[in-house]
Amino acid sequence: MTAIDPYGVASSTKRAFWADAVADVIEQRDPENPIVIKGGVSPSGVPHIGHFNEILRGYFVAEALRDRGHEVRQVFTADDKDALRAIPRTLADLDGTIVGLGEVDAGALGRNLGKPYTDIPDPFGCCDSYGDHFTNLLARHAEAVGVPVEFVSNTDRYEAGDFEPLTRHVLEHADEAREVLAKYQQKVDDDYVPFVPQCENCGMLTEGVTEVDLDAGTVSYVCTDREAGDDTIEGCGHEGTVSLREGKLPWRFEWPAQWDMLGVDFEPFGKDHAEGSWPSGVDIARNVFEIEPPVPMVYEWFTLDGDALSSSAGNIVTVDEVLELLEPEVFRYFFAKEPLKQRDFSIENLDQLVDEFDRFERVYFDEVEADADERERAERAYPMLVDEPREERIRIPYTFAAVLGMTDDPDLREEIARREGHIPDDAPAWAVEDALGRVERAREWARRTGNEFDYELKRGSMPDVDFDAETEQALDELADFVAAGNDGEAIQGEIYETAKRHDIPIGDFFSAGYRLFFDDDEGPKLGPFLGKLDREFVVARLRRER
Repeated sequence: MTAIDPYGVASSTKRAFWADAVADVIEQRDPENPIVIKGGVSPSGVPHIGHFNEILRGYFVAEALRDRGHEVRQVFTADDKDALRAIPRTLADLDGTIVGLGEVDAGALGRNLGKPYTDIPDPFGCCDSYGDHFTNLLARHAEAVGVPVEFVSNTDRYEAGDFEPLTRHVLEHADEAREVLAKYQQKVDDDYVPFVPQCENCGMLTEGVTEVDLDAGTVSYVCTDREAGDDTIEGCGHEGTVSLREGKLPWRFEWPAQWDMLGVDFEPFGKDHAEGSWPSGVDIARNVFEIEPPVPMVYEWFTLDGDALSSSAGNIVTVDEVLELLEPEVFRYFFAKEPLKQRDFSIENLDQLVDEFDRFERVYFDEVEADADERERAERAYPMLVDEPREERIRIPYTFAAVLGMTDDPDLREEIARREGHIPDDAPAWAVEDALGRVERAREWARRTGNEFDYELKRGSMPDVDFDAETEQALDELADFVAAGNDGEAIQGEIYETAKRHDIPIGDFFSAGYRLFFDDDEGPKLGPFLGKLDREFVVARLRRER
């Protein structure tokens, strides 16, 4: 069978939505139901939004296939039999809160370098192991985003014997395995054995294989040093013998073994695998395991505010953090976009992503003009983003929601939103509640970025202020202007005019207003903001009455 180009599978001139193009390629193979879609990562540390490519890219293809009547099983392999090679800079508890190593039992990590993630104690003490902790965290993230995924532990599969016939097959065909892998890795020589025993003395995964006895189903070894990047993890020197379940296949063989064991039909992966593991995986699948590899798809990596996502460098944002700022459907939308285009997840400019999603939703409901491709893309993808398409749903503009977040008063938030026309009079209660739910997220965004909306209206009590007589007279005149019913833009202009009439520096007069309403020397554009508040309160505050 002709090899499939992992860069081209999501491209089609016939399909507006890339997931449909992938589904076409999968269907061309006439797969049996259930169609199996897989992703996977090593639970080496804090899972970030980049890892969610493995879940959400697969989700959209799964949904496209389900729309066509197929039964689909989406699985995610935790490659938790892999060895811990380095101590991460940060960790995260099960609530997704990032913590430094000084806040947990980090010594347990240093003492267990080279051991499988599932054999390392959980630094938080809440899960069975380090590997279980971060797999559980990823599973919680998937649930929070609303993606049904079956998590599969490599460690459990090795212990249950599911990998054993595949491991035996590789060792029975060790010559072919060496010949294939030698095309991709220079370190493969005539003594290379495609099996990594786990030392029964120290628990480290070692490459010091000395003998393979397939009749007995055992591998003998010496626990030697192993390289971990630029570092070396020392082996204990123990000589022993283990069964085929007491170790693992090297990654280059383990990945195709997963395809065979799980019957994988499709798997997305990052461009690092496209240039390395994927070509060798195809070769090993066909010439060692004698199976066809799944349909592949490469996705481009994300950047975070312009810099590469990196757990080791600490430049990450977790799903939990993102869901404090965005609705799950907006987060899904980010992944629904073209997978081969590199995208920046900019927290600073998150309002632009939300605005883009809101427009996409309006395209689906035919509320804005759009070209044919955009409309078809919305028709296909939008139902996969929300629990249920509902035309009555209301979206308050994100930056306006941030303005509403300057007050803690929920009734005032709703009153202002209605007055500004963002909530219709006939809106159902559920739609109003959902719409106002965006306010807290936008407020958190303002706080996190410290942007122009990061202010708090001091509505409960008036800040302790002291103005000179001229400023007080000017504030009283401005209060009369507001009381006359003028709108926000008119109030903004009157602030300038009032300051000029009383020979008060413009900046000083604005600062007086900010101190009155925010107990701060700066704030949002004052006139329009005051125009959104209830007039009685604004007038009383300008007159320093409450």
